[in-house]
Amino acid sequence: MSTRLTPAHYEPTRVPAEVRRHAGRPEALGVGAPGKVGLLELGFEQRGGRTELVDHYQKSPLQIMRPLYFDPARPDLAITYLMSTGGGIVQADRLRLDLRCGAGTAVHLSTQAATRIHTMTTDYATQQVFLTAGPDSYVEYLPEPTIPYRDSRFYQRTVITADPSATVLAWETVLAGRLARGERNAYQVFAADLEWRRPDGRLFALDTVRLEPGGGASGRGAAGRGAAAAGASGVSGPAVLGGHDLVATLYAVTPLAPAAEVADVLHQALAGSGLLYGVSVLPEEAGAWLRLLGGDSPTVTAALHRAWDAARRLLIGAPAPAMRKS
Repeated sequence: MSTRLTPAHYEPTRVPAEVRRHAGRPEALGVGAPGKVGLLELGFEQRGGRTELVDHYQKSPLQIMRPLYFDPARPDLAITYLMSTGGGIVQADRLRLDLRCGAGTAVHLSTQAATRIHTMTTDYATQQVFLTAGPDSYVEYLPEPTIPYRDSRFYQRTVITADPSATVLAWETVLAGRLARGERNAYQVFAADLEWRRPDGRLFALDTVRLEPGGGASGRGAAGRGAAAAGASGVSGPAVLGGHDLVATLYAVTPLAPAAEVADVLHQALAGSGLLYGVSVLPEEAGAWLRLLGGDSPTVTAALHRAWDAARRLLIGAPAPAMRKS
């Protein structure tokens, strides 16, 4: 058996207790069954003046189409959409993505559509993303929002290993549920860890989110500040979601501009937006990060795009391209 299909490869080394306590054996397809382990491995290298996909392994339900090159300001940028053959993530799914961007590469990674976490009756689902940005690379990891449905249980671990000379822009948006159906914070638990590391494995920033409407909620930012609240109102209370339906975070890790300047640009991009947001410098002056709260998806999406565009113009002198997905 390939080592890829062993639990040691596709199971997280640690699952938060809030999620782990829902472990169980579904009567239908359980962990490790056909179609339950999704794997995607991509390797990018610089070839002939542009970035090429040189390594590719995929196991359903994860897949990609070939990289595209339609950014007029950066024709070397390999734009790659991460896709799923299923309609979302369901119980007992174990997904793992290994995304390697070599020295001098320029890569844009996004998902084709929002990630939907479906209702679960037994067990939970996990997704791990391991992204490596090599020396002098420019990488954008900008997935579509995550939507946890009623009674879902989900844990996501994202580890971004950035060379000190690399620039990485990354964001994440989480909705309170299927808002068009009036579903808000009806999931059982949503947990996420975003780790920023250097090539030697050293952790320089950590963003931890634990949202558990029926028990408690907590969030810890990259600067190490956190807040917690118990009870069903905890997720929407002060210092957590504050009654908002969307929370989004954008990171700009880069040596191309001083961290304070990056923070100022992000702040200016959202000034006057009417959204609740905050910007701060990352530890070790590695860059800056932005967190914002909003009530509707179009407004938050537009705000994120403005911040992305502003960061791009500062760091690489190029505007954000129009990204059309259908």
